[in-house]
Amino acid sequence: METQTILNKNTSTNVTERISGSEAIVRCLIEEEVKIIYGYPGGAIMPVYDELYKYQDKIHHVLTRHEQGATHSAQGFARISGKVGVAIATSGPGATNLITGIADAQIDSTPMVCITGQVPSHLLGSDAFQETDIVGISTPVTKWNCQVTKASQIPGAIAKAFYIAKSGRPGPVLVDITKDAQFEEFDFSYEKCTKVRSYMPVPKTAQSSLEAAAKIINEAKKPLIVWGQGVILSEAEQQFKDFVEKAGIPAAWTILGASALPTSHPLNVGMLGMHGNYAPNKLTNECDVLIAIGMRFDDRVTGSLDTYAKQAKVIHFEIDPAEIDKNVKTDVAVLGDAKTSLEAILALINDNSHTAWHQEFKNLYKIEYEKVIKGDIHPTKEGLTMGEVINQINIQSKGDAAIVTDVGQHQMIACRYADFNKTKSNITSGGLGTMGFGLPAAIGAKMAAPEREVVSISGDGGYQMTIQELGTIFQQKAAVKVVVLNNDFLGMVRQWQQLFFDKRYASTEMVNPNFVAIAEGYYLKARKVTKREDLAEAVKEMMESKEAYFLEVCVEKEGNVFPMVPSGASVSDIRLE
Repeated sequence: METQTILNKNTSTNVTERISGSEAIVRCLIEEEVKIIYGYPGGAIMPVYDELYKYQDKIHHVLTRHEQGATHSAQGFARISGKVGVAIATSGPGATNLITGIADAQIDSTPMVCITGQVPSHLLGSDAFQETDIVGISTPVTKWNCQVTKASQIPGAIAKAFYIAKSGRPGPVLVDITKDAQFEEFDFSYEKCTKVRSYMPVPKTAQSSLEAAAKIINEAKKPLIVWGQGVILSEAEQQFKDFVEKAGIPAAWTILGASALPTSHPLNVGMLGMHGNYAPNKLTNECDVLIAIGMRFDDRVTGSLDTYAKQAKVIHFEIDPAEIDKNVKTDVAVLGDAKTSLEAILALINDNSHTAWHQEFKNLYKIEYEKVIKGDIHPTKEGLTMGEVINQINIQSKGDAAIVTDVGQHQMIACRYADFNKTKSNITSGGLGTMGFGLPAAIGAKMAAPEREVVSISGDGGYQMTIQELGTIFQQKAAVKVVVLNNDFLGMVRQWQQLFFDKRYASTEMVNPNFVAIAEGYYLKARKVTKREDLAEAVKEMMESKEAYFLEVCVEKEGNVFPMVPSGASVSDIRLE
């Protein structure tokens, strides 16, 4: 009931009411404008589910088939929408099943709030039924976490959770709430969090660093831009494009940065990293200035740090001070939000066109096309290739689809060959490399952007790790297009075994089930392709479907992904075969 009127900012409720902690949790989510949450009920979180039942007109709860699926769905939702994804689970195994997704979100800077139920506070530490110390377990893989034992602590904890998850460099947070706190009544009011003492999410950009960076850029003869997801997270796509075009600098991307600049842009020179394009990898060690924007110099991008861009001056645009000089020594660090920094530096840089330098990228691309790309997307050999499947998806989607990939060979092929016209179109597990990510993440992406075509691409290995989420697709009527590139192997591991372990294929060959029958068991339209002459028509049928669709394509068993930088090697030692 209403007890009194309070005066707060526009970001808060204007009444105090006597309600239970469980209702308060739901009301907090509503105040944070959450419309969809992903989860799985259980004993310690049951009071919250009882309240969600009452608020079905305001919050749509998606019952995933596994708690890991809930986190990946929340990630997919966050990655395509730019909003905070929300996952909810019970105590014990429910909470621990969230950990893989939380760790994935942490390393890939994905904003996510996880709410877990916990045993009653008087049983904490007693090894009660389904008790785990989820705060202790999740501490290394969360941006922030806390445990709530009193109902009155709930609004403050959840408000802080949403603020920390989204601000600065985004990440996952976890709020663990005991069952007695969910039942307890208190006087509820809510005020959104706008700051936390001692937490500075966005460092102030120093004018001196902008001027120093601009001077180096203006004097460069062979500059190279390498950009990552920071451009997308800060919504700096337009500022980034303006910067690239004014400076006339070739720009290459990490897999999480893909789609910030359209694939077709003339200064987009391709993907960096272990299976990246030949030109940007090789010329990293020939550029005189390396401009890193919103990326963290991951080992899969740099290869051997002993040889990485040693000849170049390095400028690093970065929001997280901890990333500066962590892996690669910088000459100038431009701290701050990428959008703000790029806007500020634009007036300081000269109009330029590095035509001869850019031609070097084009020349190396021609070599890669003849040795690798042509055979991948226009093969003449008998077996179907992963590349030609991606090419057919490009033809049907015209580059407008959101591509959600699992982890493995298919991931690298999709990242290399998918066309991206729009930002937030490449959704994948980057830093953690989580097999099983693709299918549930595609569900979240489709629900966040129902107007977009969302295509989930998986290998036969990772797909089976979360195959049960087909049930979520069916129940939610989410029109996800699910593609499995089946080579009857754990393909990426097999490739390494072939190249570095004398073809000792230890525990990598898969004996697979009837994938089409399983999809049809979940009442999804399904089809299998084994011949090249059937591929184009099958992809067209899938993409034109208004409902969810499953397509299995049987590709060559021992196809490899090239180019490839062997682990620990210099990026200059990239192999084309």
